[in-house]
Amino acid sequence: MERAELEAANRVGALLAGHAPLGVAFSGGVDSATLLALAARSLGRQRVLAVLGVSPSLAAEERAAAQEVAAFIGVPIVEVATFEGDRAAYRRNGPDRCFHCKDELFTRISDEVVVRHRLAAVAYGENADDARRPDRPGASAATAHRVLRPLADAGIDKAGVRRIARALALPCAEKPAAPCLASRVPHFDEVVPAKLGQVETAEAALRRLGFDDLRVRHHGEVARIELPVADLQRAVISPLREAVQQAVSSAGFRFVALDLAGVQSGAFTLPLVRDA
Repeated sequence: MERAELEAANRVGALLAGHAPLGVAFSGGVDSATLLALAARSLGRQRVLAVLGVSPSLAAEERAAAQEVAAFIGVPIVEVATFEGDRAAYRRNGPDRCFHCKDELFTRISDEVVVRHRLAAVAYGENADDARRPDRPGASAATAHRVLRPLADAGIDKAGVRRIARALALPCAEKPAAPCLASRVPHFDEVVPAKLGQVETAEAALRRLGFDDLRVRHHGEVARIELPVADLQRAVISPLREAVQQAVSSAGFRFVALDLAGVQSGAFTLPLVRDA
């Protein structure tokens, strides 16, 4: 590691001291994977446990990738079924949806994992950039459950997380952000497994066509595809245009639209919380 990354890693290690065995709420994304690797580095691999929440909002590809990343780091992983879809407040899909999802996850971890594995604490991969964003209601659930956020507390932003991940040679170091499937459904449109399944099917098909960073937003009969600006042109040139159309319409959408604004983080939530 370079000096800056080593100092950041050591700050995380200091924050985790005395918190073993530690459970890490794990998704396989770069934030939680970097936290998991740093925890294993400072506490020891057998004193850290990756905890993956599994529900219809987690794509099968993401679940498999998370298993692979945990295996690469050498930390045991357990899966815990979450039932946020049983919560009316989650299904209503307001701007606070992520609170109810994270509250369900942390509740299940507390009820099913902490005692069984004798965990001293649980941590999750919020980084310093996330901590400053207004569209992260899941942070309130973490606070309520006393979940640690060592990356944010160590002042490590997203760019810093990726630098550490590269230094550790993590296979997800360059992985694009992959929010849960429910984030593709506009707020106040009900979140149901059928919609999540459509989104998952469409996005998986687009990845097979070579698009790595993408969102398929669910607008009823319309699928609104978000791609990086650099990918927009090739997506509308034959024969790839027809393949994109077929891939998404086969998931059950009647119309397929390409958003010229590109990939937009927080596309549904940020406008609502900014106006609140």
